[in-house]
Amino acid sequence: MPNRLAHETSPYLLQHADNPVAWWPWSAEAFEEARRTNRPVLLSVGYSSCHWCHVMAHESFEDQPTADYLNEHFVSVKVDREERPDVDAVYMEAVQAATGQGGWPMTVFLTPDAEPFYFGTYFPPAPRHGMPSFRQVLEGVRSAWTDRRDEVAEVAGKITRDLSQREIDYGSTEAPGEEELSGALLGLTREYDPQRGGFGGAPKFPPSMALEFLLRHHARTGAEGALEMARDTCERMARGGIYDQLAGGFARYSVDREWTVPHFEKMLYDNALLCRVYANLWRSTGSDLARRVAVETADFLVRELRTTEGGFASALDADSDDGTGKHVEGAYYVWTPAQLTEVLGEEDGGLAAQYFGVTADGTFEEGQSVLQLPQDEGVFDADRIASIKSRLLEARSQRPAPGRDDKVVAAWNGLAIAALAETGAYFDRPDLVEAAVSAADLLVRLHLDEHAKLARTSKDGQVGANAGVLEDYADVAEGFLALASVTGEGVWLEFAGFLLDHVLTGFVDESGALYDTASDAEQLIRRPQDPTDNATPSGWTAAAGALLSYAAQTGAEPHRTAAERALGVVKALGPRVPRFIGWGLAVAEAYLDGPREVAVVGPSLDDEAAKALHRTALLGTAPGAVVAFGVAGSDELPLLADRPLVDGEPAAYVCRNFTCDAPTTDQERLRTALSR
Repeated sequence: MPNRLAHETSPYLLQHADNPVAWWPWSAEAFEEARRTNRPVLLSVGYSSCHWCHVMAHESFEDQPTADYLNEHFVSVKVDREERPDVDAVYMEAVQAATGQGGWPMTVFLTPDAEPFYFGTYFPPAPRHGMPSFRQVLEGVRSAWTDRRDEVAEVAGKITRDLSQREIDYGSTEAPGEEELSGALLGLTREYDPQRGGFGGAPKFPPSMALEFLLRHHARTGAEGALEMARDTCERMARGGIYDQLAGGFARYSVDREWTVPHFEKMLYDNALLCRVYANLWRSTGSDLARRVAVETADFLVRELRTTEGGFASALDADSDDGTGKHVEGAYYVWTPAQLTEVLGEEDGGLAAQYFGVTADGTFEEGQSVLQLPQDEGVFDADRIASIKSRLLEARSQRPAPGRDDKVVAAWNGLAIAALAETGAYFDRPDLVEAAVSAADLLVRLHLDEHAKLARTSKDGQVGANAGVLEDYADVAEGFLALASVTGEGVWLEFAGFLLDHVLTGFVDESGALYDTASDAEQLIRRPQDPTDNATPSGWTAAAGALLSYAAQTGAEPHRTAAERALGVVKALGPRVPRFIGWGLAVAEAYLDGPREVAVVGPSLDDEAAKALHRTALLGTAPGAVVAFGVAGSDELPLLADRPLVDGEPAAYVCRNFTCDAPTTDQERLRTALSR
């Protein structure tokens, strides 16, 4: 039986193209084959930088006897969750409902009608820690399919009915107010870890969306507690092992509460979101650490994740060759005192061990340490530390590098575009803005069709077959809106409008609730719908944010109304589960603060006084502000209409809640108008 993955664009599927398992991609043909041969479907879902996905692949899917058994008794379907988040979401909901937990690799057994009846995640090759072996699972499922088919059908039907009847407690179509946002802040305060920063225990994930809410809440209300939680969490993460102290960029999460030992994969979405958080923290506080981390993270994105075509790759693997031919998690990043001495010499090696917290016992495995900045005090020679970092980085570059998933995901590129555009503008780094423009150009050129419908992925300049989901439309629109504000180019606002029109027509129902897939998308056993954040902002609340900003830029009433109605779910969930609806809370802060419309006009885009006013506008911390920049008399952006120069000088016009201040030519007055 042939393995059918060789012509897929997903790096994850291509990693399995040489397996002896006769894999199918997710397709109608695979389920037709299951019907024709009267076999159940094994659905295996993962992604390319997933450590345990690699482990299970090596132990089971590369094993010939296991493959032979699978090929005889099952139709095996392999899915990249990053290409098909809809398939992943539907079956992950079933796994979590049945087992109380989820994760990847996800292993689900389906009928030929795609109805699930048995679930799991990783299964070992031999029984371990109370887990059955994968072969035992396969044999048990085959026995049930052969001998108890009616029971299987009954279970599958019940699970499918239960899933289809699950309804979200949408609450109302009314946006949250002061009471709900104060309640959300109180909820976060209860879950906050004051000793270590962040929320909850181990494993600990960077709470990017909650941090965005905290910064906006402080900007709107002056609440010092919100700023303190955001600032301290950001400092703890930046000093911890979760942050790459040599090259910048954040790992996916910390396995401990102290941010010491990361799960070493580096994801585009984490770094885009955190780049923006640290840039906004600097904007609020002027923190040197926040500025350094924002710029280093932006540089990491461009240096390590940018593709030949100008987009951004999805991820770097956690695993790499440890120099012996064995793939080991974290091998690229960890150090022993002896390795430091070998690279730096005795004296600088000792200083580096002290500076980065490298110990004889190690903080990771086998006496190795993850580099951190553990010291709270002490004076170090900056030039000497810079030399040490440079030499260590050069030595590390000689190690076998982690693999890169070169798949370009539209949503995550939208997040990167927004982060790079704003970071470039704040810190006078036009190269970062250019990188954002290049990625946006790629999305328009390759991912958008003639009807402005969006494809989810591309790789090596070849667009994938999977349709964009709600987060793609929302996050790309968010990126384009940021570009419009930073560059003054109206085309980005226009493209954002095309995408958001699709949101209104294809993703919103009559109640104002949003679905994760379009009304004309492939019909699964359930239409996925989730307003809560996962590793990225939920499509639902990301759409609300983009709709709100677009309405402020254009005056489009249907978009503002849709945003308000979508925020009803934040009114319902914000006070109850604030950690899981952080982006919605951040959007609600913008809603309560605005709309604030800022138009900056000059005699030309290159006029220095006009550029200074523009930058001042962008640095305003008011969460509900949108910025338009252009030449007086231009129709490039709607907010520029009827905005002349003032006595021949560049001027800024600020309107809030549909009332306008007198125009100003003074940066300080503009700065004051854009604070609380």
